Amino acid sequence: MVGNRAVAYVGAGNVEVKDIDYPELILRDGPGVHPLNVGRKCEHGVIVKVITTNICGSDQHMVRGRTTAPEGLILGHEITGEVIETGRDVEFIKKGDMVSVPFNIACGRCQSCKEQNTHVCLNVNPDRPGSAYGYVDMGGWVGGQSEYVMVPYADFQLLTFPDKEQAMDKILDLTMLSDIFPTGFHGAYSAGVKPGSTVYVAGAGPVGLAAAHSAQLLGASVVIVGDLIPERLEQARSFGCETVNLRDHDNLGEQIEQILGVPEVDSAIDAVGFEASGHGQDAKEAPATVLNSIMDVTRAAGQLGIPGLYVTEDPGAADKAAQQGSLSIRFGLGWAKGHTFVTGQTPVMQYHRSLLNSILHGKANIAKAVNATLISLDEAPQGYNEFDSGVAKKFVIDPHNMFSK
Repeated sequence: MVGNRAVAYVGAGNVEVKDIDYPELILRDGPGVHPLNVGRKCEHGVIVKVITTNICGSDQHMVRGRTTAPEGLILGHEITGEVIETGRDVEFIKKGDMVSVPFNIACGRCQSCKEQNTHVCLNVNPDRPGSAYGYVDMGGWVGGQSEYVMVPYADFQLLTFPDKEQAMDKILDLTMLSDIFPTGFHGAYSAGVKPGSTVYVAGAGPVGLAAAHSAQLLGASVVIVGDLIPERLEQARSFGCETVNLRDHDNLGEQIEQILGVPEVDSAIDAVGFEASGHGQDAKEAPATVLNSIMDVTRAAGQLGIPGLYVTEDPGAADKAAQQGSLSIRFGLGWAKGHTFVTGQTPVMQYHRSLLNSILHGKANIAKAVNATLISLDEAPQGYNEFDSGVAKKFVIDPHNMFSK
């Protein structure tokens, strides 16, 4: 019997590579699996040999102990791989297909899925709409930072690459299609970015960098990226972004004015989420900072894309309100300025095929933008530690050591 190894959350600040069961076309009981999902049969699913799987900032929130994730949870929702087994009810996906797996788990049958809102599928998570692999309160679907993983509803969800050899050559770009590239693009698209737009992106982590590159693809004239970490700002400048160091200056509008001549932008993107920090030398965690600041610097009738993660429970928050996901947001300011807000998980399937074509035809260079960095499965704990320190890298795990570094 083939074995399986995976990255498991083992307590605040720690992950370990563990031996786990080889996947089946059924959801077994385990850490985080919802009782109503235990024993769920998935003959519509496939077993995927994981070729690449990425460490995401959303994973990092759990590893920091900022959620109610149970110990033993198998992590990983950014999955690219080869189909090696198909369920009885799979008709179109074939063994040997190389595929990108959307991080949203979606049935394809419910009202949400039929309306392309696959981020809020009604049938995969007994607790609430929406689900994902290896994530807290998302139904308990086993994560994909592993050698092998089960993927349900394969015919509906999977994006098949047209040529395997070509895909392997472009793997560092294509691995971003499961989450980070569509998420960054969704942030820019939902912020209304169009040719000539001026755009502010809060956060120069991987999602922020993906959003900045996406804004460029959509035709923005100027993309300004703000962060507290110089190394990340340098990475943003490496592909043509303007930057503002929020540690050195606490007035974002003034910094934008120095670049544009006016203190406002057409569109803004929150790529930070609930672990936001204040601005300035003595900045501390202040979870509403980004939302309030982007309302302040976005022009009247502008749009705000908010792909940054916000949660309903944050046990590590500094105050009781934030622990329940309640933030001191200046909603009246956004209302007065007529802003449009778009929040929530990204409906990956709305974007991934178009972004695939952009990669294959040389229009998108997402791996360069986010500084994709290969590591082995055994190096995953070190990767988590480095990512937590703020390095300007997007770590891509190679579970089977298929690629030379």
